[in-house]
Amino acid sequence: MTDPTTGSVDIELLAEPRLVVEPGVAARVSVIAAPVLQGMGYRLVRIKISGEAGCTVQIMAERPDGSMHIEDCEAISRALSPVLDIADPIDRAYRLEISSPGIDRPLVRRSDFERFAGHLVRIEMAVAHQGRKRFRGALAGVEGNAVRLHRDDAKADEESDILLLMEEIAEARLVLTDELIAESMRRGKAAERELKRSLGLEPPPAPHTHKTRPAKKPVPKNTKAHRLAAEKAGRGEIDPDRGD
Repeated sequence: MTDPTTGSVDIELLAEPRLVVEPGVAARVSVIAAPVLQGMGYRLVRIKISGEAGCTVQIMAERPDGSMHIEDCEAISRALSPVLDIADPIDRAYRLEISSPGIDRPLVRRSDFERFAGHLVRIEMAVAHQGRKRFRGALAGVEGNAVRLHRDDAKADEESDILLLMEEIAEARLVLTDELIAESMRRGKAAERELKRSLGLEPPPAPHTHKTRPAKKPVPKNTKAHRLAAEKAGRGEIDPDRGD
């Protein structure tokens, strides 16, 4: 595993604040976890506390470029576990789970909404917009501090294009589609190639070269036919196959 704090880490992306945040106990955990993750070169995506297996604290994180590997999750768990034990933000026993955002990931930062423009998303508002809290549609970009959504669930008397304030969004998550899977695979392969190049495990692509055709072999000049013709000429004989 490479250390994300070394090399060309985008400092602005690393420090970019989340606009969609958790309430309650999860918010207390995020206050503790976020600076630890940032110090390691990762970004906090989301914290979810559930009653699975008694109590599970799921911390979703990623590198600034959106990638995340098993080794990253293990490193975060080792670093964060003792910090949470000392801070003790939860008043009962819990199981800590570190994970990547996944393909149908939550969108929590401005750059997330910009990056996935054109893809389908489900949005739940903390503050109702035009009497509704749930929306679904294609992201159509970011304007100021709001997200433009082209709805595919709008009724005949409702607007299909709306602006939703990011700070009033309770949850935004990508909808799993074939297009999203294909893009995720392309991004994953590109990130893997870049990682191999940075580690010196994959040579850089060779420069473009022009193919040249091999030169034709010269026609042999000392064959048996040539020798016989020379002997006949020396004797003054005429080859009947040759014209005058």
